[in-house]
Amino acid sequence: MGAEPTTDKGRNTRRRIVAAATAVVAERGALGASLDEVGARAPASRSQLYHYFEDKNDLLLAVAEAVNDSVLDGQRELFDDLDTWDGFVRWADALVAFQEERGAIGGCPIANLLGQIGERDDAVRNMLAAGFDRWEAGIRKGLMAMVESGELRPDADVSWLASTTLASVQGGLVLAQAHRDPLPLRRALDGALALMQGYRSETRY
Repeated sequence: MGAEPTTDKGRNTRRRIVAAATAVVAERGALGASLDEVGARAPASRSQLYHYFEDKNDLLLAVAEAVNDSVLDGQRELFDDLDTWDGFVRWADALVAFQEERGAIGGCPIANLLGQIGERDDAVRNMLAAGFDRWEAGIRKGLMAMVESGELRPDADVSWLASTTLASVQGGLVLAQAHRDPLPLRRALDGALALMQGYRSETRY
């Protein structure tokens, strides 16, 4: 591991390097990203790169963490409302709307990075898996709140529903990316909502 910055200047330099590396990886792919291009974009010297990061793999680990944060922070306000049925519908609609705005380009950044380097770097794979775990935990927390409020029946398996919902998101994103059409994501999320609907308390309709 490279040195952890101890000053504001150092922290800003490290953040700048990670942001540049994240952009380069998004454009070139993890294998095509070069330290020279990262340094030029940051801008940062080779000595700065190797001061904060041991090697390219260490930098990619930081990129994986940044990608996790970007994807999950972008949903933070929506996660706060996942304690009601309407909140889940708004979250699903927002995911589809985002893909519509992008023309279904890009897919899931976490999954994309996992596909590129997850099989050859366990540290990066574990970091990205932690991102998926955080995503699933946000869904599960909302479902648990719905059980506690009585909106979902007590027999609802919130862990299973959360895993199924996240799998629907990921599968829908892959198909949307492949076809450049957000419709597969819409259908996948509608399926997840229909499954959830089956556990809603009749008195709450």
